[in-house]
Amino acid sequence: MQSTIEVNGLTKRYGQATAVDNVTFAVRPGEVTAFIGPNGAGKSTTMRIILGLDSADGTVLINGSRYRDLDDPLRVIGALLDANAVHPGRTARNHLRWLAYTNSIPAARVDAVLAQVGLSSVANKRVGGFSLGMRQRLGIAGALLGDPPILMFDEPGNGLDPEGVIWIRTFMRELAAAGRTVFVSSHLMSELEGTADHLLIMGVGRLVADISMAELLAGASGDRIDVRTPQPTEAMTALANAGGEASTLTTGVITVRGLAGDQVAAALAAAQVTFTEMRAHQASLEEAYLDLTRNVTEFSASPEAAT
Repeated sequence: MQSTIEVNGLTKRYGQATAVDNVTFAVRPGEVTAFIGPNGAGKSTTMRIILGLDSADGTVLINGSRYRDLDDPLRVIGALLDANAVHPGRTARNHLRWLAYTNSIPAARVDAVLAQVGLSSVANKRVGGFSLGMRQRLGIAGALLGDPPILMFDEPGNGLDPEGVIWIRTFMRELAAAGRTVFVSSHLMSELEGTADHLLIMGVGRLVADISMAELLAGASGDRIDVRTPQPTEAMTALANAGGEASTLTTGVITVRGLAGDQVAAALAAAQVTFTEMRAHQASLEEAYLDLTRNVTEFSASPEAAT
């Protein structure tokens, strides 16, 4: 059987509040699936339910079984949900030895995963003295301990330095390339854009999108054209007069809807507006995500609040 997480009709309520609302999706092997959404969207609650830490209506199957029915859960699914859920008085090695012993995993795996995450040199140091980034690495080591085919990480890059962020991005790609199922929740859009193959996007407890990264970015890019010009105000006026819809993208760059490339060039030439570059717009994940979740964000800042 392929290593999958299958969620069907998942609903979780706290009193009158619905944290997860009839969510259905599948996470499959051989790709990195990113689980994203605004704060309060229900991502962490869903991950906790998958691991049997919270009860809910609906079904969650891991390799066709409920988590509580797995004989050796750490050999099936490894997870990092909270890097601080470690006794501060234990050393990194003893923390992993305890996990290995209670899950019938050979003790030899402890030093192997410590080396895998780059913590061999601090294996005998107490976790209470670890930075958040070091605890993240220790949590990832714990997830890897049973050599499971399914891995689930909640904000694995939190607290990591730039080298660590590059490492976890590369590491997740390697895990997926080896045929494992990788399910990751993160707010680091720039990192996910170069890491994830598939996206599950949540908003106020509901699944907003279940889509490949390529499909989302292509749809968000649309038929827009970006123009770099030293005369942005004049360019926007000329393009609006030609029937286009122009807006500022960044300093010196505008983006245009409703006109083909030759029409943009003709309108600028007719108005004697200079431009140095014209190209098809390529949306970033952050741009696509913000556009998609604009109306499903529970907490948002008001510009007036800063005045």
